[in-house]
Amino acid sequence: MRLARLAQRAALPAMALISAQTACAQRTDDNAVTEAEDAFGKSVGGEEIGIYNAYDVRGFSPVSAGNVRVEGLYFDQQSDLTDRLIDGTTVHVGISAQGYPFPAPTGIADNSLRKPGNKFVTSLAAVYGPFGGVSGEVDVQVPIDGERLGLIAGMGLYREGTPYGGTPKFTSYAISPRWAPDKNTSVQPFWSRISVRDDESQSFIFPSGDYLPPRYKRGEFYGQKWADFVSDIDAYGVVAKTRLAGFDLGLGVFRQTVDVKQDHVELMFDTDRSGRVGDRLVVADRDNWFASTSGEFKLSRDWREGPRRHLLHAMVRGRSLERRYGGSDLISLGTSQLGVEDFRSRPVSVYGDKTRDTVRQKTAGLGYELRWKGLGEISLGVQKTDYTKRVLDPVAGLLPATKDSPWLYSATAAVHLAKRLALYGGYTRGMEESDSAPENAVNRNEAPPAIRTTQKDFGMRWGISDKLSLVAGWFDVKKPYFNVDTALRFRQLGSIHNHGLETSLSGQVAPGLTLVAGAVWLNSHIHGEEVDSGAIGRRPIGTFKLHTLAFANWVVPWHKKLTLTARFESTSDRIANTLNTLEIPDRWVASLGARYKTKVSGKPILIRANMDNIFNTFGWNTTGGGAFLPNGSRRWSLTVAADI
Repeated sequence: MRLARLAQRAALPAMALISAQTACAQRTDDNAVTEAEDAFGKSVGGEEIGIYNAYDVRGFSPVSAGNVRVEGLYFDQQSDLTDRLIDGTTVHVGISAQGYPFPAPTGIADNSLRKPGNKFVTSLAAVYGPFGGVSGEVDVQVPIDGERLGLIAGMGLYREGTPYGGTPKFTSYAISPRWAPDKNTSVQPFWSRISVRDDESQSFIFPSGDYLPPRYKRGEFYGQKWADFVSDIDAYGVVAKTRLAGFDLGLGVFRQTVDVKQDHVELMFDTDRSGRVGDRLVVADRDNWFASTSGEFKLSRDWREGPRRHLLHAMVRGRSLERRYGGSDLISLGTSQLGVEDFRSRPVSVYGDKTRDTVRQKTAGLGYELRWKGLGEISLGVQKTDYTKRVLDPVAGLLPATKDSPWLYSATAAVHLAKRLALYGGYTRGMEESDSAPENAVNRNEAPPAIRTTQKDFGMRWGISDKLSLVAGWFDVKKPYFNVDTALRFRQLGSIHNHGLETSLSGQVAPGLTLVAGAVWLNSHIHGEEVDSGAIGRRPIGTFKLHTLAFANWVVPWHKKLTLTARFESTSDRIANTLNTLEIPDRWVASLGARYKTKVSGKPILIRANMDNIFNTFGWNTTGGGAFLPNGSRRWSLTVAADI
């Protein structure tokens, strides 16, 4: 669903960024590359490094699947959380999921909250770029009673630049007090808001045959100026943790609402080789609503027996989800042309009735871990979930409820063969959400009932040195497969099987030189009657066989205030249509940058410059619904940050 354009961008491949922030750290200390433990996904704020992120792990989305956590506690995310509240996100998959009490087949994206320190700090940042965007941010951490009581607050104002020439305006706010009377106890409530205004729709291109759209000049806005996305995204809740009578207790209660006041999606159907558009269609929506109350209570107990540490976990979690969508107005603007300004007058929209659906889900689980010093560890988990979904259709009325109540199991293990060498493996059975219907579906925004999924993986981790480690693993994930059929209805078309290899090399490879590099080889296949009949191909749209990323930081030895940065990313050919008769060619992009940290009047200052896609490589991305979007052109950005 198009709840925030930021989330859409994160879901597209080949869009990794360089930066990060440490919990309680000052803005001038930001550096993702030097802090990453592996190449499998680490973000701070809205910026990311790694081959995976919260929207793409092993070919699937943890956010869509419902595998998001806040401080390790279950959170049913409906849209992005602001960087003013969230300090960073870590993707737990493969060996990084070892020891996680209740893993999930699509991986887990765990968000950490910003926390106040024991010093009063005001952090300021001003950014110019990319694509001509301008933004300013201010964050404060206020100690009220030393480290016992404090708060963080922040505000950001953004006039973004986009690869397609749009100029959306965002504002974001957050405030969060934290009380920590001792080292084992903390209570942290929070509130945040993201407001989106004037977010013009990008044009989604659908060729009329088995060919790629013609190239056109990027960075110019060719959409309709009135086709905006306007939304307010609120999130509030509380995270509480303590240790009582030998037990560790954790409680998280969260509420997130997404109030979509306007939504427009522009679809360029029947585009021929010359760029002529047969039907320029704008899908107009208003008054859509997505809201979820979710949370988890977790109880853990550990005890030691010589070199062995035992841990028992019990948890209950739940969610109550409400969605209101549909009743769209389909505005046909007739023929048009790619890469040419073709602005039309805003028509009067006529909207229909809304579809409403609700989901109620409760889950209880028990887990056990054994950690044997010098030998390895094992983790076992069992969950029982109860799921009910009801849909109120404006025509058909209340449809029969969808219910499911499966048992879910997980088992992971790691064996230390040597001081620096470990083998790991695991099996997980889960119940997850599927993606919602895409932009070109007749039932756009509709979400299918939850699906049952399974995952197997194994691999090894080798500590090459104290500062450099290598991870290599194999994975196998199976899920039901949903996409649009020949009638453009989003429904289950079969099952999907993703298996492949993933690698990570991270750490210091030489004095002053830090590297984070990763690759994933993915073999994705669809099975079912639609494939057997020839209605769809065996490989899903948008999948590629190989994705490689490398990030590097080099501290200039004769001037250590200066750090040079670089990023390299490549993708192999990607499937570009349902029948698998068209591919997007392989491509690679490179980015260079520099970071300069100094002091002015004793206050730390960071100046950071980046140039992305330095060779201005042109390429196409494709959505799961088969739409084409060009990648971003060469762009640069300059950031100045200060801690006062």
